Amino acid sequence: MNNLLYEVAIGLIPGIGSSYTRQLVSYCGSAEAVFKESKGKLKKIPGIGEILAETIINNDVLQIAEREILLASKSDTTILFYTHKNFPERLKHIPDAPTLLYYKGNVDLNAKKILGIVGTRKATSYGKEIVEKILSDLIPQDILIVSGLAYGIDITAHKAALANRQPTIGVMASGIDIIYPAMHKQVAMDMTENGGLITEYPFGTKPDAPHFPSRNRIIAGLCDAIIVAEAAESGGALITAEIANGYDREVFAVPGNIGSKYSEGCNKLIRGHKAHIFTCVKDLDYIMNWSATENKVKTPAPPDLTQFSPEEKTVLQTMEGTQGMLIDELSWKSQIPVNKLASILLNLEFQGVVKSLPGKKFKII
Repeated sequence: MNNLLYEVAIGLIPGIGSSYTRQLVSYCGSAEAVFKESKGKLKKIPGIGEILAETIINNDVLQIAEREILLASKSDTTILFYTHKNFPERLKHIPDAPTLLYYKGNVDLNAKKILGIVGTRKATSYGKEIVEKILSDLIPQDILIVSGLAYGIDITAHKAALANRQPTIGVMASGIDIIYPAMHKQVAMDMTENGGLITEYPFGTKPDAPHFPSRNRIIAGLCDAIIVAEAAESGGALITAEIANGYDREVFAVPGNIGSKYSEGCNKLIRGHKAHIFTCVKDLDYIMNWSATENKVKTPAPPDLTQFSPEEKTVLQTMEGTQGMLIDELSWKSQIPVNKLASILLNLEFQGVVKSLPGKKFKII
């Protein structure tokens, strides 16, 4: 409880965003230690300086943090700091990811397979049918569905997932106590029974316009892949796709008729090689290696490590017991930079020990 108090409080200090939070915790050792550090030492931390150090020392945010924790407790909401084991691992590798999340639900945010489905708020019957078909075809696979709880494609995805008893998460652009749009409140409540709601914003935060692009980065970062089901030439779905590409996530787009206003965005993504064409679940399966039989594959026996270099041993030990790992996750867990890791993995492939899978994933053979 005491640690959580400081973890909530640090993000409430004016001028201290997620980047500075990580910097401060890294240098001081914990959120609590940041508040107990001297001004002289704080201002020597790269990027902090005199003004921010003064702000940290003289800011009384612990009372506000205490209120947030009390509200979370009363509303069955979990507050997750980025150092907690239940914090989404996929978000930990993204430089602009939030360091604090409010979560209300009952699913693992580190599920094996997470898919985002986004699109226009003015979904046509074609777009809605496509989303329902995608989710229906994905029933045999254990996939967590993520979207933004908005009108159109988002709410269609959430509703279809609930109807299929598939877990679904709604990423919000407001405090977790303010459902927007209000007419989706019942769907949101149903989602907490098989999925959940997640936001980076404190209780009482209204869904102001700047919050939506920030919300989109969480959708992109939380997922392994994003499907843009239907989109106009510009809008939030295309922003999410751009962010996902920047995060090295796989992006898919459903093609539409030439001249159809709400297919222009999808066709544009495909034309610009910013998205794989999505015509059926097999397209997703091929790129992501998400076959329905994947979970039936036996875990390979660990290789004899005596013949490998120290760095190769580290990589193999990190991958041991898994059915494969994304290169970003492997880099973070092994503490080996991605560019160097790519070379190590290539050597291990040549030795016949590691296999490259679609979607920038690797596994021990």
